[in-house]
Amino acid sequence: MNNTFQTGRRMKHMINGGLLAAALSLTACSSEPEAPAEEAGTIPGMTIENPRMVLNAIEGNPAAVYFDLKYEGDRGLTIRKAEVAQAGSATLHDYGEYDFKVQMMEALPIPLTNGTEVEFKPGALHVMAFEPSADLKPGGTAEVTITVSGGGTHTFDAEVLAAGDERAGGEEG
Repeated sequence: MNNTFQTGRRMKHMINGGLLAAALSLTACSSEPEAPAEEAGTIPGMTIENPRMVLNAIEGNPAAVYFDLKYEGDRGLTIRKAEVAQAGSATLHDYGEYDFKVQMMEALPIPLTNGTEVEFKPGALHVMAFEPSADLKPGGTAEVTITVSGGGTHTFDAEVLAAGDERAGGEEG
């Protein structure tokens, strides 16, 4: 009987020791610093410079959005689509040759790796905003959202410019 009592005590000490070790390891985990939270509506490593929307000379016709994008992120991504909050729809456009003519067309997905710089400019890649709101006026802003593979989004404001504004081509005015 004495042997059973000592075995029971040893088991009790082992169980208590195991519980204490588990509690200490959980406490150690909770003291680790949390990873920085990603800001909503941003993609880590992506920066947008010189964003601008150029209205069409004819009200209601599509507007174009231009900007300079830099990507310094760790993961390879692909730009899948763009949206403009104040437009009925938006499409990524580029120019390409079809039927022996250079013409505007829907852009292919745009791959991004660390160090990629993409210029969205007149005569090249751009966001075409269809059915722009009548509320968009020169001097205002348009909210633009880029969606990448995996569903991440990056939202930014683009200054609204009138058709023919000399800054529309990217020149500072």
